[in-house]
Formats: sequence, C-alpha cells, structure tokens
Amino acid sequence: MGLTFVPGALIGRNDEEVRLDFLVDSGSAYTIAPEGAWKALGLTPLRTQRFRLADGTEMRRAIGECRIRLAEGEMTTPVILGEPGDVPLLGAVTLEQFGLVLNPFTRTLHRADLLMA
Repeated sequence: MGLTFVPGALIGRNDEEVRLDFLVDSGSAYTIAPEGAWKALGLTPLRTQRFRLADGTEMRRAIGECRIRLAEGEMTTPVILGEPGDVPLLGAVTLEQFGLVLNPFTRTLHRADLLMA
C-alpha cells in the first residue's frame, strides 16, 4: 500500500497561509490542520467531536474551519485542529468539496466528474 501526498495551503482570515504537503486519506472524514499551522493562522475551535480510530481508540478533537488551497482551487472546509504529533491530512469531506476522488490502484487524485463521463 502506498501513500499519496498533495501540496496545498491553509489560509487564515487575513490571507496569511501555511503551505503543507497533505497525506490523502479518503477513509478519514475531516482534514487535519497540524497544531503549529492552525495556531499560526489564529484558527479557533467551533465545536468538539468524538472520533473512533481504526484500532477502536476513541478521542475528542476540536473542529474549526479555514480556507484550503489545492491545485484545483480554494474553498472553506471544516478541519480538525490537530494536537502535537498530528500530521497534515486531507480527508473525505474536503476531497468531496473539491470534487476529487482517490484512485486506490494508482494512488492518484482525479476529478470525480471525469470518472462519471
């Protein structure tokens, strides 16, 4: 099994940005903003949610919103406000917002509308 990374940026309210290489994880619901990135942008928690990991572990994490820029464009998306050790992760909600799907065989992103033609 290979890993897929895509370059992008998290963008704050004052248009400041933090560039990151996101690990694409279509099995995770939300995008994760690493702690240093969201704090540098001044993001704030809007709510807290409980998550269950693949190994059964439960955890609670704060969720905020921010703009994210990928090669395909820019839009606002919910993000988990990461804690120490969390990596930048691009989750299914953000992928769907951008109209992207992960091809599990080639480990590449594609526009969803191209696959339906």
